[in-house]
Amino acid sequence: MKDTVSFKLLKKDEKTKARRGRLATPHGAVETPVFMPVGTAATVKAVKPDDVKELGAQIILANTYHLYLRPGHEVVEKAGGLHSFMGWDGPILTDSGGFQVFSLASLGKITEEGVEFASHIDGSKHLLTPEKSMEIQRALGSDIMMAFDECVPYPAEREYVEKSVERTTAWLKRCKAAKGNQALFGIMQGGMYGDLRRRSAEQIVDLDLPGYAIGGLSVGEPKELMYEILDDCAELLPADKPRYLMGVGSPDALLEGVAFGVDMFDCVLPTREARHGRAMTRDGSVNLRNTKYTEDFTPLDPECGCYCCGNFTKSYLRHLVMAKEMLAATLISIHNLSFLTDLMAGARDALEAGGGAFDEYKAKMLGRYYR
Repeated sequence: MKDTVSFKLLKKDEKTKARRGRLATPHGAVETPVFMPVGTAATVKAVKPDDVKELGAQIILANTYHLYLRPGHEVVEKAGGLHSFMGWDGPILTDSGGFQVFSLASLGKITEEGVEFASHIDGSKHLLTPEKSMEIQRALGSDIMMAFDECVPYPAEREYVEKSVERTTAWLKRCKAAKGNQALFGIMQGGMYGDLRRRSAEQIVDLDLPGYAIGGLSVGEPKELMYEILDDCAELLPADKPRYLMGVGSPDALLEGVAFGVDMFDCVLPTREARHGRAMTRDGSVNLRNTKYTEDFTPLDPECGCYCCGNFTKSYLRHLVMAKEMLAATLISIHNLSFLTDLMAGARDALEAGGGAFDEYKAKMLGRYYR
């Protein structure tokens, strides 16, 4: 695999910190800002790869922790890597596994070496280190691999967050030494402490990586606090490198994140909401379990061009949800993912138009969704 991932900044917004860019990867270009569907276990839940591509997704995310435990990274490597294994020929970003082992903190123990944890599948004991995370991601063959970091929950004492920042930087250096030929993105941490965020940014930027992520947000803190921290975070990272806000996928967080200067986003939200019978539309969230949709023979979103909206009504989708039919999750996932990829495409179009068009677009879309 080619050793490089490069980013070209195409345009900057006049009224906000938003940017329009292009990320070049070994498996194709990605136009930014972009939302990345999550394919945790080498599949975007309930949706076939060709449908993921048809709805406009450019790049997907898969998870190191889950694929390491099942089926095992050796199996994926023997299959020719993730692209071949899951039938996806576009770019893939792999998470390091760090968030998962820390979210399962009751099953693990953190040391300077790495994290000792018990598998949530069978209780078997494992040690995930920066080197091991790189080994797994090399076997998976992703275009972009994420550094193994410590994701601190909210709230957290300053003393602990300070130690965590130093540990994350030390682990990043070990990741860089072990990464092989794939592109490695570093991750900024620092909790809700602005000066620690700045310190983390300075330390990881000094390693001159092809891209950087903002981690440790959307971990339970109030959204207003997340935006306050995010307002400073993006500009602490290089203007000529892609900026990735991890684990964020609500319409407001996406558009506000773009306005703060973020280029890449991912979240399980659209497919998770779909599995619970909830759809994201231009006029807000639709809970299809509500009886008012029993005889609603209109599409979820008349302005949406996805397969779901072009062929089915809210009445039929509600029927599938209430009957617990698998097709419900597939159709609503296709729609929700289409909605978010369309939302980002609209942001890119507005940024290209310039003249304050993005600010107007953001106000219009959020005004409709949250009215």
